[in-house]
Amino acid sequence: MTQKDITFVADFLTEHFNEAPELYNRKGKYFNVERVGQYLKDEDDDLVSPPNTEGNQWFNFLKDSTHLKESPLLFPYYPEKSLHFVKRQMEGIIDQCLQKPADVIGKSVHQAVCMSLYKISQSEDSTPQLFKLPFLWNDKTSNLHYVLFTMLENSISKIHILRRHTDTSRSVSNGILAVEFGNFLNNSINESSDSRCYSCLDAHFYDDETITVVLKESVQQEGKERVLAQLPLS
Repeated sequence: MTQKDITFVADFLTEHFNEAPELYNRKGKYFNVERVGQYLKDEDDDLVSPPNTEGNQWFNFLKDSTHLKESPLLFPYYPEKSLHFVKRQMEGIIDQCLQKPADVIGKSVHQAVCMSLYKISQSEDSTPQLFKLPFLWNDKTSNLHYVLFTMLENSISKIHILRRHTDTSRSVSNGILAVEFGNFLNNSINESSDSRCYSCLDAHFYDDETITVVLKESVQQEGKERVLAQLPLS
């Protein structure tokens, strides 16, 4: 050890383990605790050794600022409290801020339409996942909401498009339709309808007029073909 190391340890012991008569009437230790550990205690008691904020540029800046000193946008500072106490205070304020929007938004949401997509047996223990790839798109020009999704099992080669007007009191034609890819990429009419059957791996709106889909061959063989296709909504 160098002399510098020994001096550092000695200074640490001198600073933190001097007797502190002012603490004798407090419960627990009669010595200053290590200054980092006190911040991590999950207690509401005041810190045994609070920080010295003298010369702190931020506090001096707040003190000299007429507008920021009493600003409700600044989270209050508790120099005598641990981080756990401050964390609980902050969580409480955040919960309070979020409660009002949650109430307002929750009361404004209501069911506009109900569509039965599929039925399952009531005797089944677990509901199978039949709904896949839900992707939302909002056409601000036409005030339309779109939802793209696929249904597994017997309709794996189809992509469904649900369209609703942003004004729930209005309806649009062809509110929901399905596009079947099937064997549309066959090279000739002589090919078997089962030889080049495609299913949808993914689908997103490219823009208001176009959907991009990723297709794969459904046949069970090595090197399944992948196709990136642009599907015009029209």
